Amino acid sequence: QVQLVESGGGLVQAGGSLRLSCAASGTISSIAYMGWYRQAPGKQRELVASITSGASTNYADSVKGRFTISRDNAKNTMYLQMNSLKPEDTAVYYCNAHIVVLGDYWGKGTLVTVSS
Repeated sequence: QVQLVESGGGLVQAGGSLRLSCAASGTISSIAYMGWYRQAPGKQRELVASITSGASTNYADSVKGRFTISRDNAKNTMYLQMNSLKPEDTAVYYCNAHIVVLGDYWGKGTLVTVSS
């Protein structure tokens, strides 16, 4: 069984920073892709940023220049450094991983609240 556990969410003022972590555990052969998604109240879940095993990254336009995604393959852990946070970044942030052979997995989410 594979588990993804997010951490690092919380309440922060606009302009502040947070660092999210996503740790994958279980029987993992190889993680081909990892991504951060978010879902704000009343809105659909959207991709925030993604990173491949080769460290190629992709960002939503709304977070480019403010957020940085990274991963530690040895630890099966992914990070999202969020700077210059805005109230519109408020959402539940979910970790997603595509694991070779096993398929896609999701974490339970961590809440990020940015106050104005």
